[in-house]
Amino acid sequence: MRRRSPRRLLGVLAAAAAAFTLFSSASAAGAADQAPAARTTAAVAPLSTSTPVVFVHGYTGSASNWVTAKTVFQAKGWASSKLFTYEYNSYGNNITNAQGLATFVNNVKSQTGASQVAIVNHSMGGLVSQYYLKVLGGNTSVSHLASIAGANHGTTYASACLIYVTCQQMYPGSSYISTITSGDETPGATKYATWYSACDGIILPYTSTKLDGATNNNVACQTHIGYLTDTITLGRIADFVAS
Repeated sequence: MRRRSPRRLLGVLAAAAAAFTLFSSASAAGAADQAPAARTTAAVAPLSTSTPVVFVHGYTGSASNWVTAKTVFQAKGWASSKLFTYEYNSYGNNITNAQGLATFVNNVKSQTGASQVAIVNHSMGGLVSQYYLKVLGGNTSVSHLASIAGANHGTTYASACLIYVTCQQMYPGSSYISTITSGDETPGATKYATWYSACDGIILPYTSTKLDGATNNNVACQTHIGYLTDTITLGRIADFVAS
């Protein structure tokens, strides 16, 4: 057998070492690329569209306010039989309205067999929902609370209808507002989120919607009523409820 010169042998060994180093580096890089992906996959929980959703309208609203929202939620995977609308007396008393919501949620739970529901509210529906969750203990029956332009800390716009109890309760500084905002604004294990905008025009100040302890989403520019047909924002709300 022909003997290789020491210089040639060293060259071969050096080349082999370089190849081994390159391969090892590539393998390590591949492992590093894959690890974050694996962690990301593990961190993303599967979306659930089995939770019944109760929509709560605002002042002078009705079930018709939620036609677009229901369409969006169905497109996201909800069955129409899991989507409910609660209607109440806009000119009565929000304590009574919150008690009615408690009864409505219990009926939905019985009808669907679910242990919890999600609530999506708009405007004064925020006051009704917050009283139910905080004062009436409804948070144990609610997995997610999404407040769209909710009058959660009141709105000075309510001065235009102070002849009605509901508007008196909706005015900033009312005893009703104090009751639902004192202490923990987001009680229990419920996931809370809000959507608010400087272009609202009805919730004054517009930051009134924000809740301490919630995920508060500032929408670039949306009007108070515009939310009800804003399929992009409604889609994000559906994703939140499914999380």
